[in-house]
Amino acid sequence: LNLQIHSCTHKHQHLKLVNLRLNEMDALEKHEIFPTKFNFGSKTTDDYRKRVVYFSDDTIGNFSFTSRHLMKPFRAAMTDSLVQSYGLTQCMKVMKTEWASEDDLKVFHTNEYIEAIKVATKTKSKKRGGDADCPEFFGVLEYCRAVAGSSLSSARVMNTRTSDIIINWNGGMHHAKSYEASGFCFINDIVLAILELLKVYDRVLYVDIDCHHGDGVEEAFYTTNRVMTVSFHKYGDFFPGSGRLEVMAYIAFAAYTDIGLDEGEKYAVNVPLNSGIGDANYVALFRMIITKIVEHFRPSAIVMQCGADSLAHDRLGCFNLSISGHGECVKFVRSLQIPLMLLGGGGYSLHNVARCWTYETSIALDVPISNDLPFHEYYNFYSPSFKLHLPAAKNVLDMNGTRYLEYIGTCTIGRNKRFAAYERNSLYVKLTYLAIVDGKNSESSNPRKDFKINESGNPPEGSELLEIFEENEWLPGIDGIVHLK
Repeated sequence: LNLQIHSCTHKHQHLKLVNLRLNEMDALEKHEIFPTKFNFGSKTTDDYRKRVVYFSDDTIGNFSFTSRHLMKPFRAAMTDSLVQSYGLTQCMKVMKTEWASEDDLKVFHTNEYIEAIKVATKTKSKKRGGDADCPEFFGVLEYCRAVAGSSLSSARVMNTRTSDIIINWNGGMHHAKSYEASGFCFINDIVLAILELLKVYDRVLYVDIDCHHGDGVEEAFYTTNRVMTVSFHKYGDFFPGSGRLEVMAYIAFAAYTDIGLDEGEKYAVNVPLNSGIGDANYVALFRMIITKIVEHFRPSAIVMQCGADSLAHDRLGCFNLSISGHGECVKFVRSLQIPLMLLGGGGYSLHNVARCWTYETSIALDVPISNDLPFHEYYNFYSPSFKLHLPAAKNVLDMNGTRYLEYIGTCTIGRNKRFAAYERNSLYVKLTYLAIVDGKNSESSNPRKDFKINESGNPPEGSELLEIFEENEWLPGIDGIVHLK
């Protein structure tokens, strides 16, 4: 049985379906107002801690894809155990998740896909179908219900506005589409949670710091302006191969952008990165971009996917973040004082995943914890250091140069005049600002120009559009750069 049930029409029909469901919700677009501020500083420590809710499910860690599969739900049990051993559960409200029903799953996923999962979950043959990333296994439907239920339960509690921060490390499966499993993800609990939040909150910001592009969430909300998706990820020859830079130069006949569609145009933000990025560059870029996005989008709630495969030493990831650096991103989002849901995601070195999410639980609580791991049932998994924090890998080359990071930040924010930005209209490329990649040109010496691209894909003769540079090492995710005379 092949779980990848899809067609070209499925995708386009689904985009319209999500938009229709959003429009049918009670919480329709209202006047632009700033979200309610949660002033943590005005509360006592005890009051603040009561407003953090932690969701736990003892069953998820018992599921297994296959013995050799890199995705190990067992990491959930390791994380829960470490959180408890630090005594953090005494500082917050702990709740058990309620599994999602099949009808809950069908709010986003197609009937055909859920039926395929039901068939797969009853398969008892040793030779099961599916693919290497998403193999069928006995109990896959129950696994989907548990994961989806963890995030739906989180969203429903968040909708009561009785908590500032909801923590659910069992969620964060950002690759699954409405019609297929993808990238170790059978169900997209994030989309289900955001759809639930939109019943109460006007605008939801989705932030993804997994090493892989959050393509499933982006696709689901590609045509709506009530959800903005922001993904920081490795781009290039790396799964899923999507998530190009928001502003692209033209290639062949037209310009290409990955920024959303229809009402959702400019509400999908992608930050493609090279291998080896470390704490300083990553955190600085993250703070700058998220600050500007929050200023302009003004979200009522934030959902943050904290995939731990962006950590150094991960079995699949290729970034070089320390646990402290990863946690700085969570700390910054927490400081925005907007209702926040923290979700898990990728992460394939189990001991580091548990370390990371335990540390970020302490950040959510604003409770410092020791670097010496307390003794608990999985203590031996953390040999030989038995420490919470591990440094980033040494002798790892950061392929993200200053020049490229400046370009990424500028194009994403769209405020710095050093680089070219444009809008596509048929075969026109409108240069809003001048492309000054070499740092020599200036707007005063080169006035704004509109260049018409002819049917052959070439600029008109005599124009000042000199050349199109193909993708190169320091500009991943960019098809070309427009250079002006």
